[in-house]
Amino acid sequence: MSEVNDPLSTPDPPAAAQPGAVPPPPAGAVPAPAYVGGPPATMPIGQIRSTGTVILLSIVTLGIYSWYWYFKTHEEMKAHTGTGIGGPVALILAIFVGIVMPFLTSNEVGELYARRGQPKPVSAVTGLWVLLLGWFFLVGAIVWIVKTNGALNAYWRSVGAQG
Repeated sequence: MSEVNDPLSTPDPPAAAQPGAVPPPPAGAVPAPAYVGGPPATMPIGQIRSTGTVILLSIVTLGIYSWYWYFKTHEEMKAHTGTGIGGPVALILAIFVGIVMPFLTSNEVGELYARRGQPKPVSAVTGLWVLLLGWFFLVGAIVWIVKTNGALNAYWRSVGAQG
């Protein structure tokens, strides 16, 4: 008696053996986060700003440049991701309730990384540098801007910004 090839009894070749097929993710893997606003290649990329220049201009202008920095960085992050508070809201908050901005800004920068499934180099907790040591010769504020602007610059470079 000859055996009949039953299509249900033969296993399918592994996904990797099928041309053009993508193997399934390993068990328990977290799916890659979806970008809001389209794939990363089509998103606007923010500008890289020298941390030293940001500190210097903020001191020389008695803090006015920091308002501009908040406006531009939040505007760029919102244009890039489609989420966040955006520039106008950041400016209003910076002028009227400035103490919240280090927390909000660091959180939004951290979220840029989280959307890509990467660990956050900064978070809202990073804002504590300003609150706890900001009074001591601006040490806390300088540490905060070095960490936050550095993380933001690193993110922009990772998506193709030059500078």
